Amino acid sequence: MAIDRIVIVGGGTAGWMAAAALSRLKKNRELSITLVESEAIGTVGVGEATIPPFVDFNQLLEIDEREMLAASQGSFKLGIQFANWGALGDSYIHPFGNYGYELGNMSFHHVWHFMQQAGDNRPIQVFNAETMAAYFGKFARTQEMQREDLPPINYAYHLDAGRYAVFLRRYAEGRGVVRKEGRIEDVKLDGESGDVTGVTIDDGTQLDGDFFVDCSGFRGLLIEQALQTGYEEWTHWLPCNRAVALPCNRDDGSPPPPFTKATAHSAGWQWQVPLQHRNGNGHVYCDAYMSADEATDILVANLAGKPTADPNHLRFVTGRRKKFWNRNVVALGLAAGFMEPLESTSIHLINTGLTKLIAVLSLDGPTDAQRDTFNRLTRKEYEKIRDFLILHYHATRRDDSEFWNYCRNMSVPDSLTEKMALFRETGQIFREEDELFTETSWAAVMMGQGISMQGHNAMAETLDKAATKAELDEIEKSIRFLVQHMPAHGDFLAKYCPAPTM
Repeated sequence: MAIDRIVIVGGGTAGWMAAAALSRLKKNRELSITLVESEAIGTVGVGEATIPPFVDFNQLLEIDEREMLAASQGSFKLGIQFANWGALGDSYIHPFGNYGYELGNMSFHHVWHFMQQAGDNRPIQVFNAETMAAYFGKFARTQEMQREDLPPINYAYHLDAGRYAVFLRRYAEGRGVVRKEGRIEDVKLDGESGDVTGVTIDDGTQLDGDFFVDCSGFRGLLIEQALQTGYEEWTHWLPCNRAVALPCNRDDGSPPPPFTKATAHSAGWQWQVPLQHRNGNGHVYCDAYMSADEATDILVANLAGKPTADPNHLRFVTGRRKKFWNRNVVALGLAAGFMEPLESTSIHLINTGLTKLIAVLSLDGPTDAQRDTFNRLTRKEYEKIRDFLILHYHATRRDDSEFWNYCRNMSVPDSLTEKMALFRETGQIFREEDELFTETSWAAVMMGQGISMQGHNAMAETLDKAATKAELDEIEKSIRFLVQHMPAHGDFLAKYCPAPTM
């Protein structure tokens, strides 16, 4: 059956990202898109940090970056700083850009390791522009200052997710999306096909549709409560199941750093997301090892300023739906699954879910091939991200709490065991099936958390040491020049996309 009516259940970041992206399908076609949400139902609103593909999402929608960042109190992000993960006192940055560049058809970390063994003691971080800019609190969009001898700067954003949803609502409604206020009280299924045919909201209005996007959060109102799709838990590998979120001021008046910070505590970790005029904060933890009161006390004790709201306590189960697209319903965001925001993948998974949906969806009506392809690709994406998150917990030398003892000793997926062993032995990382995280991402976390390379690509031994040292000198020199000529992050924001004081 042709798709003439799309109903999006739930607002928030997921719902309004879906509405904005799907509104592009209305061009030159009679297509009704309705989003139903209730102001009485709050959104989680903790996914304020993004990764570089999100920049492409906004560009695809032809959204003005300056306008969006000002409206959402946004700042720029060059990577994530991880503190206390490998061991207490350790710190490293997972950057968005690559270390150096390929030499002799080899990834840079192989060349760096070869030169380390030859006596070059420079840390690998000096060969990454995003890391060095982050350390010095600098930022610039290199589109305005690009030279062939200078590396590009890869970046993402920190956003107030609620304000970003409001921004996208204006965008979507301006392109014909209709919003309905109300709480859904009933879901109607077709007696023969089992498809969802409509929803009834609390004022008695029935909204009929041909295709539904479930953005109802953890509840999974359509995908789970109505269609009983099932859920695959990953709590053995990702044991944290609680979070407390709490925004705060920056009382010292310091500018926002151009990176997210993730600080490990005794039974989980704390995020700090710097917006233009405040910080987003939260403490993710496992309730088998820590109480809610203790988690809140730890969070409050490590804030940069006075809290601006009451603590928001959240419960979750890491994992995914057994199907992301079931019958005529696609789940996005928390309705599809949950992996804690350790690598800022929550908004990214909404983004890629929409990208795949628009790529495979036929408005002549969904088919088994479309559903199967979407589910297979999304499942693989979730599993690759899952393994990367597990790495952060498992690759640790911490033995100061029962939580870290569990994480260090737990069994992990074979795919991750193999990846860690291969890197330790040869430094080799294979990026499989167009996975999200790059070789640099895997190398940064493994080296940052104490998995040392014992060897490297054998072809590195054929390099001329003097010529290679000269090449590395030029890379370091170019990065130093670039960072020295960047403005401070706060100064760049004030000139490029200043947000009104809240």
